[in-house]
Parts: sequence; structure tokens; C-alpha cells
Amino acid sequence: MDRRGEWNELAAQLAVDSIRASTAAGSGHPTSSLSAAHLLAVLFSEHLRFDVEEPKDRANDRFVLSKGHASPLMFAVLKAIGALSDRELLSFRRFRSPLQGHPAPVPEMPWIDVATGSLGQGLPIGLGMALAMRVHDLPGRVWVLMGDSEAAEGSVWEAMENASHHGVRNLTAILDMNRLGQRGPTMLEWRGDTYAARAEAFGWRAIQIDGHDVAAIDEAYRRAEDGEGPTLIIARTEKGHGVSFLADAEGWHGKALDDGQAQAAIEELGGERSLSIVPPKPDAPGGPQDVGGDVALPEYTGEVATRKAFGEALAALAARADVVVLDGEVSNSTHTEDFEKAAPDRFFQMYIGEQNMLGAAVGLQALGVTAFAATFGAFLTRAYDFVRMAAVSRANVRLCGSHAGVSIGEDGPSQMALEDLAMMRAVHGSTVLYPADGNCTAKLVLSMADLPGISYIRTTREKTPRLYGSSEEFPIGGSRVLRSGEKDRAALVAAGVTVFEALRAAEALSEDGIEVRVIDAYSVKPIDERTLVAAAEDTGLVVVVEDHWLDGGLGDAVLAALASGGRPMSQRVVKLGVNQMPGSGTPEELRDWAGISAPRIASAVRAALR
Repeated sequence: MDRRGEWNELAAQLAVDSIRASTAAGSGHPTSSLSAAHLLAVLFSEHLRFDVEEPKDRANDRFVLSKGHASPLMFAVLKAIGALSDRELLSFRRFRSPLQGHPAPVPEMPWIDVATGSLGQGLPIGLGMALAMRVHDLPGRVWVLMGDSEAAEGSVWEAMENASHHGVRNLTAILDMNRLGQRGPTMLEWRGDTYAARAEAFGWRAIQIDGHDVAAIDEAYRRAEDGEGPTLIIARTEKGHGVSFLADAEGWHGKALDDGQAQAAIEELGGERSLSIVPPKPDAPGGPQDVGGDVALPEYTGEVATRKAFGEALAALAARADVVVLDGEVSNSTHTEDFEKAAPDRFFQMYIGEQNMLGAAVGLQALGVTAFAATFGAFLTRAYDFVRMAAVSRANVRLCGSHAGVSIGEDGPSQMALEDLAMMRAVHGSTVLYPADGNCTAKLVLSMADLPGISYIRTTREKTPRLYGSSEEFPIGGSRVLRSGEKDRAALVAAGVTVFEALRAAEALSEDGIEVRVIDAYSVKPIDERTLVAAAEDTGLVVVVEDHWLDGGLGDAVLAALASGGRPMSQRVVKLGVNQMPGSGTPEELRDWAGISAPRIASAVRAALR
């Protein structure tokens, strides 16, 4: 049998196994799998250089199934390459099976790099992988299989324009243009010329093929491998291809076949097969990640904005060869420009495309890169789905949101990110940090470089006074008690810019004979439960002060800590924060308006004690 015959037989096997897995599960997307069976048969047989025994080898090519609902096809491929047994294949979607409804990089699935299923994320992730290969001079290519429905997502086009702008030459997107979406035809149906024109307008090479013609697929892949730039292969396919009652038929999206239908479909596809393939391996192993030199953090003796300290700490981290920084066209405000000056080859300006920036960060870290991404805190909200999915990917990504809270002043509420702490606290396994001064910021940025999961640091626009010496340490999950005594009648808990308001309020209260404790809760998540419980028990009154909406931020983190483990709460907790829609004003005016200025804090304490 010639190669074309082998590829067609393998494609039929992948289609059959996709049907078998989804029918056994009683759910799934078999028709979306059948449309791409030929595309993956040729890719994994001939073009994807991949060591099945060493799936994390840095020299491997990478494959991202952006149309994650076609997971039966992905698992059928893994069976064909010897990664899964047939018994494991048929555990698809069952409780505790690693073969989940959409691919996820659980420990039992080292062949899966990232979670997919939220459409429009695969290409940004693939771009990040391609950039990682460039940064560390790795030989691989990145292949991303997309569905045509997800081509309506803006994140796809953010990735396309950035890939072209950055001159990425080892990224190939395969568009499975099967015409049908979830509820009927897609926007462009089979208008491949329109997809091609759009891709070319974004600086990509477009190749149109019959997605079930294995010779045409092979030729397109060979052209994509020539290094002439990012390539979009537009493959015209049929949803449900190869089965007469499924092919190009509406109403089958996301529906498994029953046993009788599955048997008829399998017979039409030529029956079950047990073919196995070995993808071509890379020419040589990729070797370990080089981390690099020692980091000398900046030290501060006077006032500095924590956003500036963040940028200067990143510049110090440039001594580590594994660190890469992405920015959303605000590098002169986030101060990531300091890193760009120190390591221009490891800095990528992603422009106003925060979804792509977050996806690229996930792709970078999948190849062992320590990725930081920064923008205004408010703008991260529109990339939140990428943050959520990064957690599903078990990704290690470090985020910075600057210019948060009413304290940014005159720019007004569209820029204030009054929900960012709540948003990031809700992410599974996340770390949320909010430093008050430059030395604390620098130490926390250094800690972030080695933190697992999603970590987020909120930085402040205005300069703040020095609170701590450069030799002091700030463990994740800790806090600092800045003022305390045996006669404390209340505890003020603050973070970031409100720490200074709390200290001034404590001075004013002391003049009235009211002593209060002041705690800098720089680690919002995990929070220092032990210190907070002690403060509540010692004083009986905890007043939380935050430049954030009252919902979901520091105040709720404190409440959760005090109630942890079902602990009965006899203490009072007062939350001070933003509870009305702000407008423009100076930072001082807005903090006073919100009730989080020193005089307003002092008044709230007096009222609570009365």
C-alpha cells in the first residue's frame, strides 16, 4: 500500500475510533472529529516531529487542538501513536478518566500541552510556543488545528496580526472549514477565498486545499515547512465526512451516535482497524532550559511608584535566560520598558490585544519559559477567559495590572480596575499580591518568577513612601504588622495605597487616645490567616480598607480567613471600600469620596467603637 493509501486508512481508523469513544461515553462531538481526520492522519504520520516517549522534549514540534470539542479525534490519534490503549480510549468522558470532554494537560496526559475548548485560544497559544522556540533557538514548528466557527473570535485575528508583525516563521494554522457550526452554517460557510483574503491582509500566506485529499494535505504541509512565514491552510472539509447520514448534515453537532447508528457508520467507514504509527522524531533532543545568572534587585530609599519598581525588578530578572515579558502597548506605564532595554530579544510588544497576550503567555510557559504579562488592571478583564483557561491548563503565568483603583485619579472609572482583586482571587490556585512600597514590590516580583499557577500583582500609579528596607523579606501568604500595642482597640487591614491612609488614620486616632493595629496584607491570596485571627481576637474589631469594590476583594478575603474552618466569629468586621460608581478627580479627592482616606477611616473606627 502506498503512502496515500496508508494515510486514508489511518484517517478512517481515526474516524471510527472517534465514533467508538463518543458512543461509549454517550456524549461528545464525533462529526467535528470526522471532518479533520485526514488532516491529522497526514500530520502525525509524516510532518509532526514528535518523540512519543519524551513528549516534553523541547525539540519536539507542538500541536494545539484549538477546536477542543474534537477531542475524540485527539484521543484517537494518541491511541494510534501508542500513547493510549483501546481500553483507555473507551474511558472517554467517564468520571476520573484523564480523557476529559475537552483536552486538558492532566498528569496522565503529558502529550497534551494546554487545555482547549474555549474557542479562539489555540492560535494565541501557538504563537507563544513559536516565540518560545525563537527565544531559545529551538528547532520545532507549531501546528494549530482550528475550527471555522472560532475564526469569528477576535483573539484569532489578534494572534494573526502579531505573528506577522513579529516575523514568526514556524507557525502553521490549519482551518478545518467544514461549513457547519453548533446551530447551523458558519458565517462564511465554504468561502475559502474570503478566509484567504483576510489572512493575506494580515500578512499570512494562505493555501486552500481539499481537506480530505491526503496528497493535497501533504503538499500544503510541505509548503508550510519552508520557513517563508506564518501559513494558514484552509482545508475545505465535510462535517461527518465518510458517513452518508452524517456528512454535511445539520443537527448533529455535539451529539453522540447510538449503538445502532455507530455500527452503521463504522461499517460504512470500512470497519475497525488497529493501525499504529510512529511520528518522525526531532533530529536531536532539545536539552534542559538554561536559567542563567544571579538577580540583583533594585533597592529603594525614597518614594517610588510600585509600577516603576515592578519594571525595574523585571529588568533585574533579565539576568535569568528563562524570563520573557509581554506587554499590551502600555510599557511606558507598566514600566516593562525597563526589561525591554535589558533584554530586547526576550520582550514582545503585543499591542492592544490582551487576549492574544495572555494566550501567548500560556504558550510560552508550555515550553518552560517564565512568562510575565503586563497591562492596565482594567484591561485584563477582557482577557479573563484566557486567565480562567490558563488555570485549567495548569499554566504558570505571571500577570501585572497597573493603574488600579480610584487612586488613578482623573482618568475616571473606565481605567480603575475596581474588580481586579475579586477577579483574580476567583481563579483556581491563584496568588494575588498588592504591595505598598518599592522594596516589597521588588521582592514579590522575584518570588513570582518561581510561583506555580496564576499569580497577579496589582501596582500603583502614584509614588508611595518607603516603608521597608531592601533586606526585608515578604513571604507569599504573609503580612506585616506596622503598628501594634497591648491597648489596641481595633485592627486596620489594608493593602497597597490604602496602607498609608491607614497609618495616618492610626496617628490621628492615637491623638484621641484610641490605639489601633495596622496590618499590611500585601498577600491578598493566600492571606495571612494567623495574623488576622490574632488581630481580631486581640481587638474585637477589624476594619478593612481597600481601593476596590466592596465585593470580592481584600475585605472578603479577610472575612473568609476569619471564618476559616467554621471558626465562630464574635468580632466585628467593617469593610471600607468603593460602593458607588466613581468619576474623575484627584486621587486624594476620590479616596476621601470613597471613604478610604485617613480622616474617613478614623471616623469609621470611632463610629464602630461607639
